[in-house]
Amino acid sequence: MFARAVVPFANHLLAADDWARARLAPFAGKSATLRLGGRELLRVAIDDDGLLQQDASTANATVRIELPADTPARLLGDRSALFSAATIAGSADLAQTLGLVFGNLRWDVEDDLSHLVGDVVARRGLQLAGRVARWHWQGANKLASAVTEYLTEEVGEIASRREVARFCDQVDGVRDDLARLEKRLARLESSRAKA
Repeated sequence: MFARAVVPFANHLLAADDWARARLAPFAGKSATLRLGGRELLRVAIDDDGLLQQDASTANATVRIELPADTPARLLGDRSALFSAATIAGSADLAQTLGLVFGNLRWDVEDDLSHLVGDVVARRGLQLAGRVARWHWQGANKLASAVTEYLTEEVGEIASRREVARFCDQVDGVRDDLARLEKRLARLESSRAKA
């Protein structure tokens, strides 16, 4: 089901960008698989035109990309951490090309929408959607800040950054004091052994 939705959409994006298809075309016949938490989500093969086709073969893929199980949560937060946590096995050239192509493909939503409803309605609709999305995002950020402040300052359930930093400084101080004490003991033992 996932592949049936993703492959046509990816091909729609690829069809709009000649450079992307030109990058993928040399890898015609090669395959890639995307796994999430040990489960295969997607298996595709690259055709001669640089487009993707669903690959039903059971042979080993040319490149295998394994995403961590907490990928959905990471998508909401730090996306760069998601890509650094991915495990890639197989052809480094194909993996690098896929990363370059899909990292730089952009969906021109306004153009696609304008074919359905016209240019003006598409432009205004996307502007409205952007304002609504910003409004929701700001509201969510304010709510998160308020909950964070309540849990750290009012209730004290979660340590604040200042408290954590102070605790880390204290631990570093204890570690340094212990290292100095160990050196003193070692000197005393060595002087006692000499005497």
